[in-house]
Formats: sequence, structure tokens, C-alpha cells
Amino acid sequence: MKPKAIFNWSSGKDSALALYKTLQEDQFEITSLLTSINKEFQRISMHGVHVSLLEKQAESLGFPLIKMELPKEPTMEEYREIMSKTMNTIQSQGVTHSIFGDIFLEDLRKYREDQLQSIGMEGVFPLWKIKTTDLIHEFLDLGFKTIVTCVNETYLDKSFAGRIIDKDFINDLPENVDPCGENGEFHTFTFDGPVFKNPVQFEMGETVKKTYPKPKTDDHEENGDYVFWFCDLLLK
Repeated sequence: MKPKAIFNWSSGKDSALALYKTLQEDQFEITSLLTSINKEFQRISMHGVHVSLLEKQAESLGFPLIKMELPKEPTMEEYREIMSKTMNTIQSQGVTHSIFGDIFLEDLRKYREDQLQSIGMEGVFPLWKIKTTDLIHEFLDLGFKTIVTCVNETYLDKSFAGRIIDKDFINDLPENVDPCGENGEFHTFTFDGPVFKNPVQFEMGETVKKTYPKPKTDDHEENGDYVFWFCDLLLK
């Protein structure tokens, strides 16, 4: 009997490729997808994708969906409390592993593993330390299709929001931008590929600018704002 695992689903390309690899290796029984949701706006955290599209994704992928609802701007304490409650419920159903699409962020992996270890679970990272240039080309060669839903203006301008990722997109990226956006340069919504029963149908809405205050420095002065561009996707 294969161990049961929860799959941490962001709706984007890294999640889709990690899910593909997990299914190909066939070492776990995936019980459901877990996605963090902004409770107020009913959108996927950071990706900005509406829950209605997420639900269509899960339906096409053929897995139950667990939506972990978070406050608009949760404190670390609130986040830990909600995450702990969610994971304890999942663990009570016999789930022993948690699968992520992380690639090379060591601190993030350690944080995830420490949190899981505290409740007796293990993390699984199918894409870990694979060169991101290789990953994005493998993603495209497998026939996946994904659209950029959010860009961080620190790295990319508004014109990148709403673009389908293809070879031209990769070639247009500045040298300081990771081709998988692993440093938070951009986020995506994957709507078709070998793990989907059928494409998720959507229409492009408007592209909107949102700002978030940067953390305060030691002298308590603001360092300005982070600026993000979100391309809204509308369910057909």
C-alpha cells in the first residue's frame, strides 16, 4: 500500500510539473490538493486567481480540493494556527507526506520540513535542485500551457502580466529573473497539459496594479511599497 500524501497546489506551473512527476513515479496516493486562499477576496494567495478557476482546475485534475482560508494580511501567529489546524485534520485521515513544487529556496524548504516534523509528517520535493532552465523547457515540451497572472514590478514590467509562457517569453526575461520565477518574480495559472482531463476555459480580464508596504527597517521608517501587476482571469 502506497503512503498517502497531500499535494500543495498553487495553481501554477511548478505545482503542475511537480504533480506530473509525482504521478509518473507513482510512489504516493494523493488524497487531495491543498491551496491557500485569501478569505476576503476568494483568490489564491499571491497568484490572484479566483477560486472558481481553481475549482475547475481541481475538477479537471480529478482530485478533491482543500481550501485553506487565510485573513487578508495574516500575522505569522495566525498563519501558523490556521496551518496547524488544517494539517492536523489532514494527518488524522492517515496522510503521512506533504508534496511541494519548491525548487531551490533552502530557507523555505527548511521551514516546511520543520513544521511537518513537529506533527510527524514528511515533505516531498519532486523538483528540488533541478536547473530551472531545464524545468521550464521540460514543462513546455510536455505540452503544459500556463499564463502569467502576477508580476513583481521590481523585476518585470506590466507587459509581462497576461502573457502565455513560451520560448519567446523565456527569451524576453531579463538576466536577473529566474525562468521559473522561483524568487517571486512572477506567478502563473496552468490551464492545460498532460495531467488535465480537459483544458480550463477562461477569458482575460483587466490588468490591475496593487501595492503592498515593505517591512519597516530597524529605525521604523517605511522603505516604500512593493508593486505587483495582476492579470485577472474570468471563468468562461
